[in-house]
Amino acid sequence: MKHQKTSWGKVADWYDELLEKDSDSYQQKVILPNVLRMLAIKNEQLVLDIACGQGFFAREFYKKGAKVIGVDIAPELIDIARKKSPKQIQFHISSADNLSFLKAGTVDAITAILAIQNIENFAGVFKECGRVLGKSGRLLIVLNHPAFRIPEKTSWGFDADKKIQYRRIDGYLSESRHKIQMHPSDKSSEATISFHRPLQLYIKALAKQGFAVAHLEEWISHKTSQSGPRAKAEDAARKEIPLFLCLEAIKTNV
Repeated sequence: MKHQKTSWGKVADWYDELLEKDSDSYQQKVILPNVLRMLAIKNEQLVLDIACGQGFFAREFYKKGAKVIGVDIAPELIDIARKKSPKQIQFHISSADNLSFLKAGTVDAITAILAIQNIENFAGVFKECGRVLGKSGRLLIVLNHPAFRIPEKTSWGFDADKKIQYRRIDGYLSESRHKIQMHPSDKSSEATISFHRPLQLYIKALAKQGFAVAHLEEWISHKTSQSGPRAKAEDAARKEIPLFLCLEAIKTNV
């Protein structure tokens, strides 16, 4: 089988190093503890991690007692995942809108962590998730907050008179496609593709596939600024303006 090339395959080593060696990353400090809390994994529960990358979250789910399957379109990332993970975790190379290696109704929970925003056919992903999930199965989606983190449309600003750091929003409802440089200071660095969509688009697409959104959370940064004239304003903004959005969707149709 010939596998598709993907922009994420080109940054596989960089992404692996980020997740494994940066103990202060958002993945480690914000996303992982919140995802584990929301999943509340039970022994032998089958969890599918779509766009699993190099298996960071899949391994954490396995440690909590889950049976875990990971899937990613990038062979380079799956190679790393297989090398670093217990052999009990299954990994497949496939796009998230093609889960043909799974039978219908066999999965208890699915995670899509910082992934759906990078997938063009997101509606197809939701369709496949609905197919493979069992009765009352859950889909947990974590993404960059679609209202506050829009490439080229949002930015930080500082009001010197009020001493307030604010988030400027120059657009929201229009869908858009963006090339993201992995190392912004290096113009020759590899880039990945990301898609902005308003929240209502995700909700409608989920509903069309028989999902009901049961839970929504917004997660803030855990970081603090070094001392300086704007440190207080920056830290206040971190507590008020979330970085990530988490949706828990429940399969309602059987």
